[in-house]
Amino acid sequence: MTLAVVFPGQGSQSVGMLAALAADYPEVEATFAEASAVLGYDLWQLVQTGPEVQLNATERTQPAMLAAGVAVWRVWTRAGAPAPAWMAGHSLGEFTALVCAGALSFPDAVAAVQFRGRVMQAAVPAGVGAMAAILGLEDGDVEAACAEAAQGEVVEPVNYNAPGQLVIAGHAAAVSRALEAAKARGAKRALLLPVSVPAHSSLLLGAAAQLATYLADVHVQTPQIPVYAMGLGRHDSPQAVRAQLVAQLAGAVRWTDTVRDLLAHGATRIVECGPGKVLTALNRRIERNKDIAMSAIEDPASLAAAVQWGA
Repeated sequence: MTLAVVFPGQGSQSVGMLAALAADYPEVEATFAEASAVLGYDLWQLVQTGPEVQLNATERTQPAMLAAGVAVWRVWTRAGAPAPAWMAGHSLGEFTALVCAGALSFPDAVAAVQFRGRVMQAAVPAGVGAMAAILGLEDGDVEAACAEAAQGEVVEPVNYNAPGQLVIAGHAAAVSRALEAAKARGAKRALLLPVSVPAHSSLLLGAAAQLATYLADVHVQTPQIPVYAMGLGRHDSPQAVRAQLVAQLAGAVRWTDTVRDLLAHGATRIVECGPGKVLTALNRRIERNKDIAMSAIEDPASLAAAVQWGA
């Protein structure tokens, strides 16, 4: 089997995540301790005990998900699992992939995603922006619904997660209009998401410019393992890493294209490293061929099964 490893982004976090894996593998808490030293607060305690509202604050969620993905990767490699031919990450998970591929140091990435979360939160005042999920429509129909609903404001597809599963974002009123337009076009579901930051929309262009300035001073190397950007090709140089991380902050997550790129280049197995199984569920919607193996690692049982499977 030819292996690809993928890393989730925001939305996969939960209070108590990775507790079972941490009980068997000290690498988990050690990874969170490294992150805590950069952040100035106990990230592991926040992840294990909450409160949930603090964990879900963007500037805290992002370091937590980065640390979670890196911790699972370290456990995966310690367990003697095979090295992947490719890596990719969903949104924030792209930072995780770049750390695990050797392009960014973990401490630098922790500081960068904390900064990223802060500028995202500050870019659009609470209540001004919104995000929503639309299920059961073709991409073109969602795009048309957004164009119809904009009326001088911003609303656009921002997460092409899987066929028939898109997320839109922009000004709150325009997002609400787009939901109605999507329903009129036959969407099976169209619902607001419990977030206030319109991630990956053009409302975050100012935040992206701030991130570009920040990343200019961060040491970046060419990844030792190829990392696919979200529908934008590969992170094949330090300049490409910086440019693509900036572009994705105010640009759409093209996860469907990314997974299809991995498969087109020969991936026959995709393993998700991190809490939850969000990407594995999306990947199965993107590729229904049962000969393509897909699994998620988040606890000792799933780790053991995945390692044995890949041996």
